[in-house]
This record gives sequence, structure tokens and C-alpha cells, in this order.
Amino acid sequence: MKNQLKIILLISLTLFCSKAFGQIDTLNYLKQFEVNKNNYVGQPMSKLLNDMIEIKPKTAWSASKGNKKITTAATRFKFCEMDYSFHNVITLWIEWQNEIPRDQTKYYEQKNGFYFTNDEKSFYGSKIVKDIKVFR
Repeated sequence: MKNQLKIILLISLTLFCSKAFGQIDTLNYLKQFEVNKNNYVGQPMSKLLNDMIEIKPKTAWSASKGNKKITTAATRFKFCEMDYSFHNVITLWIEWQNEIPRDQTKYYEQKNGFYFTNDEKSFYGSKIVKDIKVFR
């Protein structure tokens, strides 16, 4: 019985550590894009997405600016499964050069349930990046 408990604890610890280190690796990986944002500001989002070879966003969430609910000023790209999207997750914040009409971003959010699919990749790929922030 003690051996089974030790094995269960060891497996649990291994899974927890791999998930924690995975988050740190993701954060460090994405931070390099924030540090080098001069390469991406003023460029289409497709350039950033093409350079992100190790990991891609899993979800995309629109963000308004102030009380302006008719446009999307920025988008939060998250790198975790939907179940964890509201829990201290790693976020790539992209502010857009030109605000996007909210009805366009809402269409994709409703169509694909906030998931970042090829539809979103095509849609956001042509938008011009104004600023990049990465945070947890």
C-alpha cells in the first residue's frame, strides 16, 4: 500500500512539474517576441504568426478600448485549453494599428467559440500590429 501511494505521489508530482515548467517555457518563448517587437510593429500579424514555429495561440479574445464597444482595439491570444482561459494564463496582447469593427471579431468568436482556427489566422493575419505585450 505504501508503495502504491509513493508511486501515485511521484506521478502526480511529475505531471505537476511538467505542466509548471511547460508554462514557464511558453512564457519565456513568447517574451522573446515582446522583446523583439520592433520586428513586428507596423507589420501584418501574419509575420508574427509565421515566426511562432514552436507554439500557436489556442484562443483569441477581443478587447475594447474604454467605452467603445463597437470596435476591437486589441486581441488577447491565449496559449492554454479553453477550460483554463480565465486562470492566470499566459497571454499575448496585440494592440491593432487600426481598430477592427466589433461585428467582425464577434463573428469569429461566435463561429469558432473563441478558438484560434485557420479562419482566425487568415482574419488576423492581415491586421497591422501596433504593440505587443506578453504577461501572465
